Amino acid sequence: MRFKVTVVGSGNVGATAAQRIAEKGYADVVLVDIIEGVPQGKALDLLEAAPVEGYDARVVGSHRYDETAGSDVVVITAGLPRKPGMSRDDLLMKNYEIVKGVTEQVVKHSPDCILVVVSNPLDAMCQVAMRVSGFPRERVIGMAGVLDSARFRTFIAMELGVSVENVHALVMGGHGDTMVPLPRFSTVAGVPITELMNSDTIGRLAQRTRDGGAEIVALLKSGSAYYAPSSAVVEMVDSILLDRKKILPCAAYLQGEYGIRDLFVGVPVKLGSRGIEKIIELKLSTDERAMLQKSADSVAELVKVMGI
Repeated sequence: MRFKVTVVGSGNVGATAAQRIAEKGYADVVLVDIIEGVPQGKALDLLEAAPVEGYDARVVGSHRYDETAGSDVVVITAGLPRKPGMSRDDLLMKNYEIVKGVTEQVVKHSPDCILVVVSNPLDAMCQVAMRVSGFPRERVIGMAGVLDSARFRTFIAMELGVSVENVHALVMGGHGDTMVPLPRFSTVAGVPITELMNSDTIGRLAQRTRDGGAEIVALLKSGSAYYAPSSAVVEMVDSILLDRKKILPCAAYLQGEYGIRDLFVGVPVKLGSRGIEKIIELKLSTDERAMLQKSADSVAELVKVMGI
């Protein structure tokens, strides 16, 4: 029996994630959006690419949730971008309503699915999805750390002129200005980057990682990143559907790990067929732990505004 993945939101991130999932043959895909015609058109376009690319995945577009019934994984990318004149809190509350409504529909049709949340502000939207779904923490996961770590890996490889395949990096914390790149746990062919670069260079790359999304927005002038975010989504879907048990940095609901309770924060987890199978608790230095707590405090502020 084939797996089934629903992607809610047929914008650039959602549609590209659907494309990658179909092309890799992981699952049949349902693309959902409230705009009539857009998900149907993109799904048909993906189907027509199948004979050329050589995949047999069934791709369906819909503005209803009936087609999503029985999904194994549901990826939520729906949400509004911040517009001129819109405060951070305004955006937060609008996306709260969107993610709340989406989650209600998803859970109704796929009560056993695993939720992968991509909507921003990411960590806060995970909190919404978990509260509304009533799912255990193992089945609500946020995509952020995979993307942020990929950006850090990219900048390290560019700086040293080495293959990105040799570079492993770890970014923890919330998905935003308070994310925590961890040079001590980042390596090139097993060698810590602290042995290969001076602290100023590492600091510059860490800051570029924090600014990674904003840098792309500034270059594009209109729109935001979607190739790398969709790839990060698909790596998580891959580990879940194929039960690979990869250790990936994801937003997880902490219940005392790292001294943080009842909040979604980016940490390394083992991802398998049941979702989060284990939260990996690293021994952080005093400074690293302080940065992670600061990041968690920023998430807590958003959760307080939402009143959940």
